[in-house]
Amino acid sequence: MSWFESFILGLVQGLTEFLPISSSAHLRLTAAFAGWEDPGAAFTAITQIGTETAVLIYFRKDIARIVTAWFRSLTDKAMRSDHDAQMGWLVIVGSIPIGVLGITLKDQIEGPFRDLRLIATTLIVMGIVLGVADRLAARDEAGGRHRAIRERKSLKDLSVKDGLIFGVCQAMALIPGVSRSGATISGGLLMGYTREAAARYSFLLAIPAVLASGAYELKDAGEGHVSWGPTIFATIIAFAVGYAVIAWFMKFITTKSFMPFVIYRILLGILLFVLVGTDSLSPHAGESGD
Repeated sequence: MSWFESFILGLVQGLTEFLPISSSAHLRLTAAFAGWEDPGAAFTAITQIGTETAVLIYFRKDIARIVTAWFRSLTDKAMRSDHDAQMGWLVIVGSIPIGVLGITLKDQIEGPFRDLRLIATTLIVMGIVLGVADRLAARDEAGGRHRAIRERKSLKDLSVKDGLIFGVCQAMALIPGVSRSGATISGGLLMGYTREAAARYSFLLAIPAVLASGAYELKDAGEGHVSWGPTIFATIIAFAVGYAVIAWFMKFITTKSFMPFVIYRILLGILLFVLVGTDSLSPHAGESGD
């Protein structure tokens, strides 16, 4: 991998990680469209450490409160009813599904799941799911002629059951094209949470999963055509761009609809099917031996 490739892929990772359009799919597609080799699951997981570092900094006050309260609750029974302490446990609970499935499906994640036809399908299907969830949220918030405005749930209403459902939604993002934020936010909206609550828990929930995945894949960094230097460079670029994107996105979701992302996902998925269907692009473009 050249330094130029690593710069572009780091830029793509930073731009797409927090948007509900799937960063792993866009890294795969960028390489395929440019005629480069697929950067691979290890490169993707490690560069996500960069964007996750942006989350740690952006939500540093929330994270510090949660971690402090959680540790105190281990010895102080009175702290166990504290919302921040409970949030610590809920992040742990919600991380279980992706941890189990990530290890179980490792070979599929690095192989069959990177097929462009599967990515096109998940882009479209999850785009429709996000669209439906967004419309339901908008209807509750706006009310109507014959409907009263319905109050949506905040993170204070988060239960163990809902945390596990969020976790299962996050685990679906092991398939490129699903999108970690897209799946968890959609799940949250369908369960009746506000856009901000769903997004905030989505980002907090991603921290242990992404950091653990990146650390696990470190052993594979530097193998094949992707060396350590370009990987680290891409990770730094992803961090810088990712921080700017997350700040913008958290403001965007308080007043705007997710429909632009829904339309983009569906159009991109259709384009992929057309390109693969007309043999303009191989479903395995960029893979080793293609």
